[in-house]
Amino acid sequence: MEDERADASIKRFIEPHAWNSAKGKANEKSRGGKDLNLYLDAISANILRIQRDLELDKKEVSAQIILNRYLGKEQSDRHTLMEVFRAHNEKCRALSGISLAPATVVRYETTLRLTEEFLQKNYMKEDCYLDEVTNQFIEDFEFFLKTVRRCCHNTTTKYLLNFKKIVRIALAKGWMKKAPFAQIHFHFEPVEREFLEKQELKVLLNKEITITRLAQVRDIFCFCCLTGLAFTDVQQLKAEHLVADIHGKIWIRKARQKTMNMCNIPLLDEVQKILDRYKDHPYCQTHDVLLPVCSNQKMNSYLKELADICGIRKNLSTHTARHRPYKYPLNIRYLQGSVSRLVTIWRRAIFTESPDSA
Repeated sequence: MEDERADASIKRFIEPHAWNSAKGKANEKSRGGKDLNLYLDAISANILRIQRDLELDKKEVSAQIILNRYLGKEQSDRHTLMEVFRAHNEKCRALSGISLAPATVVRYETTLRLTEEFLQKNYMKEDCYLDEVTNQFIEDFEFFLKTVRRCCHNTTTKYLLNFKKIVRIALAKGWMKKAPFAQIHFHFEPVEREFLEKQELKVLLNKEITITRLAQVRDIFCFCCLTGLAFTDVQQLKAEHLVADIHGKIWIRKARQKTMNMCNIPLLDEVQKILDRYKDHPYCQTHDVLLPVCSNQKMNSYLKELADICGIRKNLSTHTARHRPYKYPLNIRYLQGSVSRLVTIWRRAIFTESPDSA
């Protein structure tokens, strides 16, 4: 800067006779002179870039300020990726069960952990500044998820969308100047969901199972099939969600956790039998729920065993229960979304259909 000087060492050395004081450079023909000059040119370019950025941001410009920024000593206005990510996740944890589902919080925590792994593997560091998150950074992260972590396309896309929210927060606060996702567009590939055929559900319902844990998983899975409720909603089901209509018919009335839409589902005889089976179960008594539902991971694992025992050659999971193509669950889902319309007609259609004919 004019009339101002700030000194610092670049930690490089050269013989005094190989240095050209007039030009402020090393002699090209001296040993290591060319490499040193390239390094000095790179430093000069960075110094000019920092000066230009300060001027564009209408901030104070001085030799010491430029030097401090170059050396990383003055970073009060620079924020790191992990700093923003952790602050976001901390707020999510505070909102868990209030305005955010616990599963959503877990997804952001998983995305944070994967980002840390990516930084460590690709950049050999634990954090980076927000201005280092570029379009290439995003592409490398996507490649990491698909190759190192072996994530499928849709799972990778979900993680990147979570990561994109962190970037949007930084952009909104003015901590980033460029949007690394500007030229990146996401899409989900269609997934063919497996479902149980009518006969397969009958086999599962009627199969004699002596192993307690598998019998419980079978009952809960069939409960999901016969009601159309998602695994999480069945896990949260309580006595207060069972209501009687003016004719004394029992209904399940509960807001879905995912959409908060109110579900109104008639309680069929087979469903009532499953509930009666566990009304005195210790887990249900302790946790004040209607069914002893284990974790989603254990459910999916045990369902694989059930499929083998029942001779069902399909990849059963808790989500499979919500994908049945025949008449009964279609009527149930209609009722979930529009029970106030033509309720009498639909009740007559459903109540006259037994689970065996479903």
